Amino acid sequence: MPHKLRKIRKKRGSRTCGYGRVGQHRKSGSKSYRRAGRHKHLWTYVVKYEPEHFGKKGFTSPRSLRKTVKAINVGKLIENIEKFQPKEEEGKIFVDLEKFGITKLLGSGRVTKPLVVKVASCSRTAAEKIREAGGQVLTQSIEEGSGE
Repeated sequence: MPHKLRKIRKKRGSRTCGYGRVGQHRKSGSKSYRRAGRHKHLWTYVVKYEPEHFGKKGFTSPRSLRKTVKAINVGKLIENIEKFQPKEEEGKIFVDLEKFGITKLLGSGRVTKPLVVKVASCSRTAAEKIREAGGQVLTQSIEEGSGE
């Protein structure tokens, strides 16, 4: 059969040549998003219309750096001591702040009662104030302040 009488001559110029949008006679689907040449001859289109097509952007912060520090001042601790369910031991008040999710004890305020405080970390001024009042701090680290 001569070329000009074949059915495909009428189909030329149509995108799918009668095979439909999905199948296209060769099981490849409609080629729109992931097209060949995005990184070669179509790079100008990508630069103009899809600038985020290539590569990654930014970085993921490590989980170890995303710690939240929940702190309380010594003065607030004395004011709200009943919230922390204190126990009386040898004439001193024992408070476990770790049980309530507080990770740091800061030194603003006054200490009038002898306290025994269990906390993950503590500022130097808070530890001094508690010791001066006749108490003690049960902690893993006492952190230095910034020249107060």
